[in-house]
Amino acid sequence: MTMAGGSGPRQLVLSDSAQQQQQLLLGRLPHQAFSTHLSFSSSSCLDANARFTQSLHICCCKNSSSEPPPPDKSGAGKSWVSPDWLTSLTSTFRFGEDTSGIPVATAKLDDVQDLLGGALFLPLFHWMLATGSVYRLAAGPRNFVVIGDPAAAKHVLKNYGKYAKGLVSEVSEFLFGSGFAIAEGKLWTIRRRAVLPSLHRRYLSTMVDRVFCTCTERLLEKLRRGIGKGSAVNMEEQFSQLTLDVIGLSVFNYNFDALTSDSPVIQAVYTALKEAESRSTDILPYWQIPILCKIVPRQVKAAQAVTIIQETVEELVAKCKAMVEAEGEKVNTDEYINEADPSILRFLLASREEVSSTQLRDDLLSMLVAGHETTASVLTWTLYLLTKNKQAYLKAQEEIDRVLKGRNPQFSDMKELKYVTRCINESMRLYPHPPVLIRRAQEPDVLPGGYKLETGQDVMISVYNIHHSPQVWERAEDFLPERFDLDGPVPNESNTDFRYIPFSGGPRKCVGDQFAMLEAIVALAMLLQHLDFDLVPDQTIGMTTGATIHTTTGLYMTVRERQKAAMEEVAAEGVLV
Repeated sequence: MTMAGGSGPRQLVLSDSAQQQQQLLLGRLPHQAFSTHLSFSSSSCLDANARFTQSLHICCCKNSSSEPPPPDKSGAGKSWVSPDWLTSLTSTFRFGEDTSGIPVATAKLDDVQDLLGGALFLPLFHWMLATGSVYRLAAGPRNFVVIGDPAAAKHVLKNYGKYAKGLVSEVSEFLFGSGFAIAEGKLWTIRRRAVLPSLHRRYLSTMVDRVFCTCTERLLEKLRRGIGKGSAVNMEEQFSQLTLDVIGLSVFNYNFDALTSDSPVIQAVYTALKEAESRSTDILPYWQIPILCKIVPRQVKAAQAVTIIQETVEELVAKCKAMVEAEGEKVNTDEYINEADPSILRFLLASREEVSSTQLRDDLLSMLVAGHETTASVLTWTLYLLTKNKQAYLKAQEEIDRVLKGRNPQFSDMKELKYVTRCINESMRLYPHPPVLIRRAQEPDVLPGGYKLETGQDVMISVYNIHHSPQVWERAEDFLPERFDLDGPVPNESNTDFRYIPFSGGPRKCVGDQFAMLEAIVALAMLLQHLDFDLVPDQTIGMTTGATIHTTTGLYMTVRERQKAAMEEVAAEGVLV
């Protein structure tokens, strides 16, 4: 064994025999790619090889047979790995006594499938119920402190200087570069300050009329063409296409036309998004090994996709920059907008800020990914919940009819669509996007409750745990839009004291929260105004984790023209209150 790496995190390079034992340990897990370079934050690794080898020997060799154990009655092969190996690795890779006061979750192999590439947040929730709202989780050589307590989450999110994005930056730098979504320190401050003014009230109002409604009309036309053909529609896929079109027009003034066509650029966006999501759940970062990135098909495909996206955005930046220069355009008011091109790109270039084209490209890619994925998932799960709760579904339609009176929604209608908004709020409580926020401690710290963190400690703020905790919410698993007062303020991290954090909180709160909410309200209102949706019977709606919560196989629904008679009958019976 040798130690590699300079003054940064030490890299433990295993000997051939240790590598073989590690492969034996990890080879029993669901198909994942693993690295044999294990990161350590400690600078003292004198006896690490002996301890690691001894631990692997204990875990892997309890069964002395040279053959794999036979399948159990269900047909699943039993593992040579000790069922508590995840937990035991915590003590194996810690140096010295643990004085943090943080309980360690008992992680079993039964949980591994969800932990690796599945619905990560589900075992995190299970362990919270068994261990407490703050606990330590071992995941291979890395361990995380998992937070499901609002006070502890508030502490981490509000103390930006003490916590960095850490692992999030590592898994998404290939796509975001130095974009403000993952930038740190002074660069983040400068870039956020540059981007935030572009999302002003006049811009949002323009987006409602010219982009959100227009793109949703295209979706309505597409869905109507399929009515009567007898085939179910994957609404998750439709929402993904809708929000890609929206973000293309609103950020770049570029029409992806994802709803009606296919192109290399669209496929590149989806490939890059999928890679970012896969990296977020890979247990070991094999993609950090340069040679593997050149030969592993998934990495080669991802690199090609990123190149296509970057070249497309760079071309859009160059064209827009030429137009701004030719017209001598310059931002001259707080709510400046170019009527011919109201995009964020146009605003940023017209602001005449000195910024490189590469930095601008990376900032725009940050908005592309965040703006596309989040709203698509919000719409998917909100429509799912409404079709499962018919009274709420009909109540939302009644409000839409009363407020809009058959026309398209306008910016001024948003404050009147209160129940529709609360349905979306409640959907984001039950299915938060993202379900987990990851940070890394930059210095020693103590969380509320007396839990001690060391420098370099990775922290998972489980938004899902907080939003589903029976200690935080009454009837936490029920879909109850009415739990949020219709006449009260829209729930956020401040007025709920971090019990509700769908857009994160603190200095790094999502800059596009209002944009995302308006887009979701407009799309949902227009769809329910004109069409009726029913879940295809007997389909299993599984969940998987990426940047957001996805279904495992899609959300299939039958679509038909709106049946108003049924709603009027229910209203006459006084069900809609």
